[in-house]
Amino acid sequence: MKYLKGVSTLKLTFSRCTGCARCVEVCPHAVFAIRDKKAEIADLDACMECGACAKNCAFGALYVNAGVGCASAIIGGMITGGEPACGCSEKKSACC
Repeated sequence: MKYLKGVSTLKLTFSRCTGCARCVEVCPHAVFAIRDKKAEIADLDACMECGACAKNCAFGALYVNAGVGCASAIIGGMITGGEPACGCSEKKSACC
């Protein structure tokens, strides 16, 4: 499943990556791949910003602003059966 193009907050600090592949194991949407013994972001737009990768990276190589923004809005829309809504107009946040 693709989310909104180019909005994910996911960042990888390549120099901190040890190639343990934990991110590949825990990511529910195959965002990561291992290439040349290091992780890489293979599909940024598949990231739903759940935070599993960053929480499981013992080396601090990953950052994601989990549970906010468009991914949260899309998941909320799926749960309620409605359109993605994050309250941008109400809270003046920059999520969508």
